[in-house]
Amino acid sequence: MTATDAAVRVDQLLDQLLAEHDPAGDPHEFLRARFDLGLAWVWFPEGLGGLGSSRRLQAVVEQRLRGIGAPDPASFNVLGIGMGAHVLLAHGTEEQQRRWLRPMFSGEEIWCQMFSEPGAGSDVASLACRAARDGDEWVVNGQKVWTTLAHVAKWGMLVTRTDPDLPKHAGMSYFIVDMEEPGVEVRPLRQITGEAEFNEVYFTDSRVPGDQLIGEVGEGWRIAITTLMAERVAIGANVLPRGYGPIEHLIEAWRRHGGTGADRDKMMSLWVEAETARLTNMRAAQARERGVPGPEDSTGKLVYAEVNKRIYEHTVDLIGAEAMLYGSYEMTRPEQFAPIEDPRKAFLRSRGNSIEGGTTEIMKNILGERVLGLPGEPRVDKDLPWSEVPR
Repeated sequence: MTATDAAVRVDQLLDQLLAEHDPAGDPHEFLRARFDLGLAWVWFPEGLGGLGSSRRLQAVVEQRLRGIGAPDPASFNVLGIGMGAHVLLAHGTEEQQRRWLRPMFSGEEIWCQMFSEPGAGSDVASLACRAARDGDEWVVNGQKVWTTLAHVAKWGMLVTRTDPDLPKHAGMSYFIVDMEEPGVEVRPLRQITGEAEFNEVYFTDSRVPGDQLIGEVGEGWRIAITTLMAERVAIGANVLPRGYGPIEHLIEAWRRHGGTGADRDKMMSLWVEAETARLTNMRAAQARERGVPGPEDSTGKLVYAEVNKRIYEHTVDLIGAEAMLYGSYEMTRPEQFAPIEDPRKAFLRSRGNSIEGGTTEIMKNILGERVLGLPGEPRVDKDLPWSEVPR
């Protein structure tokens, strides 16, 4: 099939979707229909939400559906769409793909990700949460932390230690766990916004069927890298139209509150930084469509986090004393991601941008070592069995 034929087919399927299903109706029903027509991820295989087509045609689908206000699957299931689907495509069996992809895309089964632990944050490979084989099942014990939307999730992506006598990167395995099973306890972590978007998760003799292992035993680190790269793309490579997003809040604050000439110069400097990052993300998206992704995705995540913080710092400076009058700090537990309209709340939430998806410090290490070729930091525990590493 030629590129033109593929584009025509996508247009025809979009026409069919909109003729047969009301985008203003039941969002889950609409997303199920979209998946069945192969318009979830057009580059996925047929029958798995795709058409086996070029990834660049996905932009055609998103642009048309966004333009009519069709339901956005990521608003229901950001971690499933942003990470879980890519993990299943790259490492899951066909049975696992057919079992999980459709309800993931429709938002009927929410996903979360469980990597970080109290003693294993930036160094994920030092994690201690243990999974021990028991017949056809695995028994999990341990703790995870900073788990976004775990309180509404049905499934969780879990990396555990399955062989403590191997070096830390080699003794890990990757599971999909049922968050509603006995032995899984979710506790809220309250943030400075007042919300508890994050959670702690405790596993106490929680049993995971063997067919929920992703890949092979001991491949957890390799699959975790797939997850983290997908997360960084989702965070850093979201290409908004020019002037939208955080910079929009800053410009509106200038219009409402004004400022000095120095304030204006700083605003324009931040606008240039935001636009440069946006164009870099566009280039990264084009590289992914050609199948030759470069370092732009990691760069985009790093720049997004730091520029976002500086934009909102200047925004609240322009707002002045009113910026201190943030609304209620009453704890709430959001059930999905939604755009933040209040710049005061966005200022508080932006502090997390430099932590989630890999801290800014770790991103600098990755770019320094893997892109610039700088010497790596000393890693004295890299080849030691995990059980012998001092803690």
